[in-house]
This record gives sequence, structure tokens and C-alpha cells, in this order.
Amino acid sequence: MRCPYCGSPVHADAAECLACRLSYPRTGALLGAVPRLAPLVADTTRTLRVTEHARLKRRITAIRRRFPQLALQVAMHRFPVEHPFSMHVFWLFNAADFAGNIHRGKDNHALLLAIDPDRGEAAIMPGYGLEGFLTEEALGHLLELAGPAWQTGRWADGVLRVLDGLELLLETFAIEEEAAGHAVKDEY
Repeated sequence: MRCPYCGSPVHADAAECLACRLSYPRTGALLGAVPRLAPLVADTTRTLRVTEHARLKRRITAIRRRFPQLALQVAMHRFPVEHPFSMHVFWLFNAADFAGNIHRGKDNHALLLAIDPDRGEAAIMPGYGLEGFLTEEALGHLLELAGPAWQTGRWADGVLRVLDGLELLLETFAIEEEAAGHAVKDEY
């Protein structure tokens, strides 16, 4: 994990970044109250049309049917420019508690796709339970899939590209885990 403010490496159990001293409580003090977000797809910017909103919800629901442990949230929101986008995403992910109170640490399988159309920035933040599977490189690739659509203002199309890529990644990891499980069983 990297510090959402300065980018320094931070251990998952660390209370704060050793380089800049950022902590989750400090982000809350800086950024204030959590915006009110609709489940699955929240668009406080009112950028998405009703039909696009519905299409994204259907796609997320289909992914969650295949991977029921996944708590997937898309949030389109205008974040103040005074702070780095990555800090806003870190704060929102933790403050909104998408995985729920009982799913902490390695049991946190939440995934937030945050988009700020005004800033032209997007980020994907996985819970600790997904970090081993979803590397920074993989997350960057997912965002790259959406780039062409987002550059032309087709926000829903870009989100769908990310979701399609995410589903393929999750499927690949599930197959690999299943194969590894069978290999271990075969050894005994």
C-alpha cells in the first residue's frame, strides 16, 4: 500500500504514514463528512443519465452474483482540488465502509471505483482482502481500458469497460485459486 498523500510505502497495519504522518483520522478532519452515496452506483455529479445508471447497476449486480463476497461501489463525485485525488479516494473508501463493519482487514473485499469528471481523475481502491490479487499494475490497466471513453465524456461506457476487465481478472484469480486448491489436495 502507498500513502494516498505522499506516495510513500505504508504497511497495512501502520497507524500513519511515516513520511508525512497522514492517517485516516487526519483525512476525516481535513475532508469532513462523507457525501450521501447511493448503493452500487452513486453519481452526485448528476453526469449519468437514468438509463446509464440502471445499466451500471445491472452490470454490478451480475458481477456480485458471480462473486458474492465482493462489495463493489462506483462513485462519481466532485472532490475539492485542495488535496490530492488519491487522498479523497482513501478517505471515501474508509469513511463510507462499503464492506461493512464486520469485514475488516483480510476480510475486506470492497472495491471502490471513484471518478471525478471535473478533475478528469479516477482511481480504484481495493480492500485489504483484494490487494494481493489486484496489484497497482492491474488497477492501472483497468483504468486505461476506460480512458478512451472517458476522454470523450462517455462516463458509463468507461465504467463498463472497467467492470468488464475487473470481472475477467476476478475470474482468472478464482480459476487460479481453484487450481492451486486442487494441486494441494492432490499432494495428499
